[in-house]
Amino acid sequence: MPTLSPIKQARKPKSRSGRPSTRPAAGRAGQVSRIHRLLKLIDLLQSGRGCDTPVLARELGVSRRTVFRYLDILRTIGMTFVHDPQAGGYRAKPGSLLRPVDFSLTEALALLLASRGVRRSASGPSVPLLQAASSAALKIESVLPAGVQQYCSELMSKIDIRPAPLARHEHTGGFFAMIQKAIHQKRKLKMVYRSFTERERIQTTLDPYRLVFCQRAWYVVAYSSLHQSMRTFKLLRIYQLKFLDKLYIGDKDFDLDKFFGYAWNMIPEGRVYRVALRFSSKVAGNVAEVLWHKTQQIEFLKDGSMIFRVTVDGLTEISWWILGYGAEVGVIAPAVLRKRIAKTAERMVDIYKRKPK
Repeated sequence: MPTLSPIKQARKPKSRSGRPSTRPAAGRAGQVSRIHRLLKLIDLLQSGRGCDTPVLARELGVSRRTVFRYLDILRTIGMTFVHDPQAGGYRAKPGSLLRPVDFSLTEALALLLASRGVRRSASGPSVPLLQAASSAALKIESVLPAGVQQYCSELMSKIDIRPAPLARHEHTGGFFAMIQKAIHQKRKLKMVYRSFTERERIQTTLDPYRLVFCQRAWYVVAYSSLHQSMRTFKLLRIYQLKFLDKLYIGDKDFDLDKFFGYAWNMIPEGRVYRVALRFSSKVAGNVAEVLWHKTQQIEFLKDGSMIFRVTVDGLTEISWWILGYGAEVGVIAPAVLRKRIAKTAERMVDIYKRKPK
């Protein structure tokens, strides 16, 4: 972490006679005091308690006339405030001016590294909110103190982030904004969707509850009139979306964690299984390093292999994960999962026995 160097004492400017002059230094000191008073005035106005002119004058140590002049200055930089007799005086409108934020070196570095990670991803800039986060980080970088900028720049050349591949979201920005608005207004949406489950385009009316980013893509969790239940839809598969002039009540007690339950990722299938897997010593340590599921338990054996136990709702998602480890993992239980993986392996063998076309 950089150390602070001692502040050098500024030389006093000399007058025409060659003697030091205190007038310019006094002028600079006055400017600094004025800035401090303006910042204090912003804090007083944003406190929400309301302050009348005499109180503001006393707090700032200036005249009432100067208070009015400072208020005019704040108006010119975009701050809006009102005189509220019930609150006892002037107060700022919420959100009219952001409070300055002091970032630590580590916080600033984290923001800039995350921003660079998004920009380096081939599809990151197209993902809703990620592009905005990257833009915000760049703006923050531009106002960081020079010392902090230099510190971050030096470390960023030695720290790198390689983001995982993300789904392409080029055409989903408009859908994301519509769903966000619909959730806020509790407004129904009509959707045309490419369903991999039904293997066709479907039309349904949605009561959208949540927008969720999971692993590589954005999803909307919504009540579907076609399925008469809560469902998860991937934004990438939406063909058409439009607002309806109908509102929905919604469930104020809806809990996303309860909805996903024991799903391996985010697709509960309505039946819970206790799964036991045996990983070879070649990959056991790698698997054990990650918290894959909230219920997982691991047990290392003498030969270096590992028993992995987990309770999941549905077998489809965990099947894909198991297959990713190939011959380095075997299913112990349940029998239905072992048969499913075995059938998939048999089909793979058949594919590789044939000559490639």
